[in-house]
Amino acid sequence: MHDHRRLGRELDLFDTDPLMGAGLPYWLPDGAVVRHALEEYVRDVEREAGYRHVYSPVLGKRELYEISGHWDHYSDDMFPPMDLGGAEQVVLRPSLCPHHALIYRSRSHSYRELPLRMAELGGMYRAELSGVLGGLTRVRAIQLNDAHIFCTLDQAVDEARAALKLIARAYADMGIRAVRHRLSLPGEGGKYVADPALWARATALLREVLDGSGVPYEAVEGEAAFYGPKIDVQIADPAGREATLSTVQIDFHQPERFDLHYIGPDGAKHRPVMVHRSIIGSVERVVAHLIEQHGGAFPAWLAPVQLLILPVAEAQIGQAEKILARARQMGLRAELAGPEHGTLGARVRAARLVPYQAVIGEREAAADGDLVAVRLRDGRKPGAVPAEELVARITARVAARGLELWDV
Repeated sequence: MHDHRRLGRELDLFDTDPLMGAGLPYWLPDGAVVRHALEEYVRDVEREAGYRHVYSPVLGKRELYEISGHWDHYSDDMFPPMDLGGAEQVVLRPSLCPHHALIYRSRSHSYRELPLRMAELGGMYRAELSGVLGGLTRVRAIQLNDAHIFCTLDQAVDEARAALKLIARAYADMGIRAVRHRLSLPGEGGKYVADPALWARATALLREVLDGSGVPYEAVEGEAAFYGPKIDVQIADPAGREATLSTVQIDFHQPERFDLHYIGPDGAKHRPVMVHRSIIGSVERVVAHLIEQHGGAFPAWLAPVQLLILPVAEAQIGQAEKILARARQMGLRAELAGPEHGTLGARVRAARLVPYQAVIGEREAAADGDLVAVRLRDGRKPGAVPAEELVARITARVAARGLELWDV
């Protein structure tokens, strides 16, 4: 069983320092590569689906969170306000949705613009207690893949259902399996918005989303957000412990609190519905799960090093360097490990997590076409192919993402 905390440090992906503080991991170069690849992936998927990306500050005035309801219902999980002099206080944000509501409100919108899909990979902060912190799964500084769709009531179910499809696509590309879908409802004694009609409307719509998506689900009380019910996509670690990675919510509360509106075909103001959704959730949590799921052998498009070039002897280093330059020119993360790093066998074993290895011996160097002997991480040896063909094939596989290493 893989523990991401141990393996993440062994593979030089991330670490912590007591001077930075508990729950505040930093990313080492290889971990930063994985994170960057994930962020680029989700931005690409969102752009294809019609999302527009924004940036918003990680600070907000306390008044902002009083309006959103976070201060009344969620302040126990927020960092204390910072005084800026006088009566002004700012807070590290615990959520991105109030900022996106303000961005929407800053411009007038027509029904013709809807659905308006606003996305951001943004930082947020939770004042987690030290006893619950662990590795990347429970942290105080979170990089969240978040989005909010402002739409009409008639559009809300289709938008939420489309978000579930994006989540399923991302899981397939990352090699993650959802263990179940959960309809998270309010429970006894929680700090929830007191509006029974709001809860009933949002719950009915989410049931319609789930029923129409054809995924089995169960309703669980006590897991809702303070402002409404949500769909949680549950994953499990190798020990069977469940966690929420992705969410979809239909929200009537925030549009009311921020007095959001759009101009309808009748020329009058109408209240939009706000669909919250996160495809991969927090970058920290998804990387933790990927480390454990794959044991550090990430899908090729996520791997810190995608191609390792292995000249058998000094005589082949010149050819290896040309292939390295070509691979990097094509955008691959390629490295060269020459004989100064040990025997060929030792270098192959050290690179067991690299998806592709290209070995250049006397026979390959002497052949026409700059041949390389290909080794795949899964043990397959497709044989000798021209270096140019290998680089092109790997580039195509990486661009396609997914899990397959080699097209037969």
